[in-house]
Amino acid sequence: MGFSFKSETFQELTEYALKKAKSLGATDCAVDISEAVGQSVSVRMGEIETIEHTRDKSFGVSVFKGKKRGNASSSDFSLEAIDSAIRAALDIAKYTAADKFAGLPDEENISRRHRDLDLYHPWNLSTAKAVEKALAMEQAAFDVSKQIRNSDGANVSTESGHFFAANSKGFKGGYPYSRHSLSVSPIAQAKKSKDSPMQRDFWYSSERKAKDLAKPAKIGAYAAQRALARLGSRPITTRNCPVIFEAPIAASLVSHYVGAVSGSSLYRKTSFLLNSLGKPVWAPHITIKEDPFIEGAHGSSPFDEEGVKVKARTVVKKGVCNGYFLSSYSARKLGMETTGNAGGTHNLILSSSKTVSGGLDALLKTMGTGLLVTEMMGQGVNGVTGDYSRGAFGYWVENGIIVHPVEEITIAGNLKDMLANIVAVGDDAYWRGSKYVGSILIESMTVAGN
Repeated sequence: MGFSFKSETFQELTEYALKKAKSLGATDCAVDISEAVGQSVSVRMGEIETIEHTRDKSFGVSVFKGKKRGNASSSDFSLEAIDSAIRAALDIAKYTAADKFAGLPDEENISRRHRDLDLYHPWNLSTAKAVEKALAMEQAAFDVSKQIRNSDGANVSTESGHFFAANSKGFKGGYPYSRHSLSVSPIAQAKKSKDSPMQRDFWYSSERKAKDLAKPAKIGAYAAQRALARLGSRPITTRNCPVIFEAPIAASLVSHYVGAVSGSSLYRKTSFLLNSLGKPVWAPHITIKEDPFIEGAHGSSPFDEEGVKVKARTVVKKGVCNGYFLSSYSARKLGMETTGNAGGTHNLILSSSKTVSGGLDALLKTMGTGLLVTEMMGQGVNGVTGDYSRGAFGYWVENGIIVHPVEEITIAGNLKDMLANIVAVGDDAYWRGSKYVGSILIESMTVAGN
């Protein structure tokens, strides 16, 4: 599946839209135009469930009349449709309240030269081959054990897209990109009986380049092993104990932190980390770096959503909050400078001077006795107070050895205490989307059970 439009066409259309908006009375204008194509194949129990082919396109325009802003969009790229969208945005701006902080980025922050970050590697995958890979993944899970008796299915998806954006402050830029993934969710059951408890787990691989994806057989086998390990789970009594967040979910702690030190939470005063810049927040052995320029990574980009320059920086240095995540608007509201994070964060890499070598097993030994958490349920996180309470599944550990799986529990604490009381980090880090985090050991949390 190739693109229907050339990048040059997108550039011509954005230039046309900017001139048109100005001629109709806009004081400033920002335009973006994009196209994406994709395929998603799902199978379950050896049969095809869904085959989806997508082709999306979008034109978006933001106009300013002084400090009033209006937005409109269209999926039609004809000049008539673009004119209509611009007029609609201008009409909206007429009835929008003026906001003194509104406006395009300041010219000195605009990105002028853009690095190629190797983000585009289309996968010429036929539907038949996609089905073959999905079936192989699911079958690999079934082959691990006869106790893998069911499946929530396997999926193979591929997407490629490209865009171009421009604004009246002089920004012009765009690039093609790709994302591909494989995933499978096997279900284990100890006995073939309707009364026998079932346990489900999953695994996946996601990359820009198809050749970097894990092999379907390995994904299926590992997902099956995870599901089998959950059999025989039971609750435990309520207690306070050390807790390890397995690497895949440890990234959620970074996400909660980012949310708390992002512009909208700060200027609305809805964050438990207000006025934290320059203050210790994480344990003193923790450092987090943001790097937008890692070639091929999911969080890489030469500029942010507004066309602002991005840069590699240390956002947490030895536990201290060293930087917020701000767009131009939130920066103005806070009396600060944009950090190039309109649209979100870039690649975040957590490291520790107390990294435990030897993978998750070594971190379990460091903990000794406590809870290893491998799945979280629910949304029980209060961004204003930092209170944290979520359903969990995991494994009870004694003397560094997993004793049995644990279910029907809730883990609770406060994010301020959790981040400050990280004891150690495992060397089992891998990319979870745009975050690179190993398993994290927290000194103590409340585990609510029976």
